[in-house]
Amino acid sequence: MNIIIKQQGLLKTPLSLQKNNTFKLLLNRMVHHKVTIIGSGPAAHTAAIYLARAEIKPTLYEGMMANGIAAGGQLTTTTEIENFPGFPDGLTGSELMDRMRAQSEKFGTEIITETISKVDLSSRPFKIWTEFNEDEEPITTDAIVLSTGASAKRLHLPGEETYWQKGISACAVCDGAVPIFRNKPLAVIGGGDSACEEAQFLTKYGSKVYLIVRKDHLRASTIMQRRAEKNEKIEIVYNTVTLEAKGNEKLLNGLRVKNVKTNEESDLEVSGLFYAIGHTPATKIVEGQVDLDESGYIKTVPGSSLTSVPGLFAAGDVQDSRYRQAITSAGSGCMAGLDAERYLTELE
Repeated sequence: MNIIIKQQGLLKTPLSLQKNNTFKLLLNRMVHHKVTIIGSGPAAHTAAIYLARAEIKPTLYEGMMANGIAAGGQLTTTTEIENFPGFPDGLTGSELMDRMRAQSEKFGTEIITETISKVDLSSRPFKIWTEFNEDEEPITTDAIVLSTGASAKRLHLPGEETYWQKGISACAVCDGAVPIFRNKPLAVIGGGDSACEEAQFLTKYGSKVYLIVRKDHLRASTIMQRRAEKNEKIEIVYNTVTLEAKGNEKLLNGLRVKNVKTNEESDLEVSGLFYAIGHTPATKIVEGQVDLDESGYIKTVPGSSLTSVPGLFAAGDVQDSRYRQAITSAGSGCMAGLDAERYLTELE
């Protein structure tokens, strides 16, 4: 028989054999992974590093613009990172993820640039399909580390794409200390605990923080409301929506806003806009198959990455609705790697 080469998770055959559908199905049945990591951020690569160093040879599907985000996850949309330990001079999100990816590969992780489109957790081994083999036999795997992350909700304002990461961000803790925001007026959109917390945080750096709230009241807890109201550097702007992000050729320098009661429009001079309107976890492929919380995040056993489905481990923002930081994602990826290794050892 002609030589068969395994490449990017699929068995490649000569053209003469690819035309034989029966042979192709047979080949697909032969694709089995011991452990599959779905994701491409800090959690995914940390899990991969731990599993690879344990000589388990993980396969990582990093996706191809999965959830509209490039491989590397949300960090690829972040400019300067100054709060990841070990990099005192800072580095960009893309640089950090390139280093993590290289480290995963160095220890033997097989990285496949395809998006997992469907997962079947109803039987062992688990079954997975990529966007390229949805109509064919599934790939099988003994364990899965799900680290698909979460995406920040955005308003898609006119001008948003122009000034994204040039004054507009969805993470005050990640980007608030960047020099372009220091001693400048800033704005936060949202009315819940996260919005109040981010506004509080930004007062350390900005000269003033506008908290823009669509309704005539905050949804935040009483204690968070009181903190925002008492902070002299925070001005709560009720009954207001943002219409447009404005700026010069390089940076954001203002917002067009409207009072929803009077319909009066005005300009607000700010150098930074931060969304605090929630996140959407990327759990669609396992919806209905594993326990999720009321916001759609995967439930894990406290202090572990274990889910309601044995053999499925969750790490990173897909199960973390509170912290959502690169370093906490990496930490949970370590937990998932160790938990998956223990699970596979027990299987054997």
